[in-house]
Amino acid sequence: MRWQRGNAKWAVGTLALALALPVIAQETPESLLPPGFGDTAEPSAPSAAPRSSPPALPGGVTAAPSLEPMPPAEAANVAEAAMTPEEIAAEKAKYDLPDTARRSLDRIGPLTPDSLGFEANAFGGQSGKFLATLMRETHAPIVSRWASILLRRVLLSAIDTPRDIDGADFAAERAWLLLRMGEADNARLMIQGVDPDRYSPRLYAIAMQTYLATADPAGLCPLSEGALRFSKEPGWGMTRAICPALSGDQGSASGALNQAQRHGTVRGVDYRLAEKVVGAGFNARRSVKIEWGGVDRLTAWRFGLATALNVEIPDALYGTVGPHVRAWEARAPALSAVRRLPGTQVAARLGVFSSEALVSFYGQLRTDGDVPADMADRVDALRTAYAGQTVGDRIQAMRTLWQDEAKPDYVGLIATARAAAALPVAEAGARDAANLVAAMLSAGYDRNAARWARALGQLDGDGASDFWALLAVGAPVPAVDLGSSRVAAYVDEAGPAKGRMLLAALAGLSRLSPGDASSLAQDKGLVLAANSRWARAIGAAAQRGEQGTVALLAAVGMQTASWDRLPPAHLYHVVAALHRVGLDPEARMIAAEAIMRL
Repeated sequence: MRWQRGNAKWAVGTLALALALPVIAQETPESLLPPGFGDTAEPSAPSAAPRSSPPALPGGVTAAPSLEPMPPAEAANVAEAAMTPEEIAAEKAKYDLPDTARRSLDRIGPLTPDSLGFEANAFGGQSGKFLATLMRETHAPIVSRWASILLRRVLLSAIDTPRDIDGADFAAERAWLLLRMGEADNARLMIQGVDPDRYSPRLYAIAMQTYLATADPAGLCPLSEGALRFSKEPGWGMTRAICPALSGDQGSASGALNQAQRHGTVRGVDYRLAEKVVGAGFNARRSVKIEWGGVDRLTAWRFGLATALNVEIPDALYGTVGPHVRAWEARAPALSAVRRLPGTQVAARLGVFSSEALVSFYGQLRTDGDVPADMADRVDALRTAYAGQTVGDRIQAMRTLWQDEAKPDYVGLIATARAAAALPVAEAGARDAANLVAAMLSAGYDRNAARWARALGQLDGDGASDFWALLAVGAPVPAVDLGSSRVAAYVDEAGPAKGRMLLAALAGLSRLSPGDASSLAQDKGLVLAANSRWARAIGAAAQRGEQGTVALLAAVGMQTASWDRLPPAHLYHVVAALHRVGLDPEARMIAAEAIMRL
């Protein structure tokens, strides 16, 4: 059976070194992979056994040959046998792409420098196996939203495949890291950049996880035949039932499903979910109820099929996996806006959702109705924040979204970024001014934020020092006093954790003289020397000008669940390396994020 798919929906060195790189306060979520993920089997040789004779009946009578229709694949072979070689070639030419239309494995990725992507040589001459190990060993999501956004752009860029790795395997590792970052749609974009007949066993395995993460079991069908030659993964075996059902061949689907049940290919809720997918196909007559009792963890199979079927997953099961799965939920087209709300909050924090996407979601949430009362108040406040009659009305509405003004909700800051950027520089309290600047920088409105520097002399009290610190690291050019005495005063006022982060950021951005940076670091207990393999690796990559390698190593150095567990020295090396390779805007936004989220 031929499967056709429409255009995908667009979303937008050594092994020893890789294994020695830091994992700070590592919290590894329980694996989402069903048993057998990644296992491969060598393709078996075609059987040379002749077709068996019809079975003998009692009394020596021989059974008549079956009158059942010939299987489609066998019928096609018979039809080809009756055609001349020229006719076969002409027939295949109607469907097969010419060699000139096949995509090369030498360079894979949808983004180019003209579309915010990186240059093809962004990884320089790095070993592909080394890069793949880094990607595979990185425990995503990472702590910084802006570092994650940067890494996503690198992974999606049309980058030259290193010489020592297969292009399909390199695409697989990039997609697998994107999935763990919560970027399900972009992972699908990556795997669809490889022609199906060039898939490797590893890419087949990642494709299974990707189409489940995007709640798109139909996406597995064009790959099913090829995957079954390499993989014993139970999910691929179940496509023998799912794919015929989705094409209306309910008889084949039911037969394959019954066979899977007899062989115990999948059991329990995994089987019931597959059965429900088959029952949702054309001409289906199955009615299946999903019961989650006794299910102790969430897997990609369970998430993907349940979400595609709009079957609600208990919140307790989301607690068995990492936050990236909630980000998958945020993009699931089968779910209502209310059902996607928890995932959307997570997706915004991780960088999967932009400020614009978050505001659009809130608009859809209000339109759909059935919004929880507290969320309805926030949506109404967001509308006022953007369209209030006076500046005072807008700032008051933003306070509702920020919640705790002393430590504002990060999602609230992201949601109000554009509204804050649209305000004129006006009279405001120091805390409000600091939160307005934080909101702008959370979405990259750095020039708008820099305009507020002229208000610094009018501010005093709570929030004034944070206002100064955010502009000190976030403005495109220094816009406030950066003398050593002013920096030292902030470190003493803010406390060791936040103060050292500011000092690390300013030193990394070269906004302090080498002498001031060295003396302040020594006085405040901050070590700037590259005293780890990771620090030396990211420094060397920056010296070589490898933007992609620097972005990947930056993510490696930020593997922690919260900002208060990230060493300030790591922030220094990340910011310094990004600044050195020309990624200064990203370096500044990561530095500002550290100040606003501590």
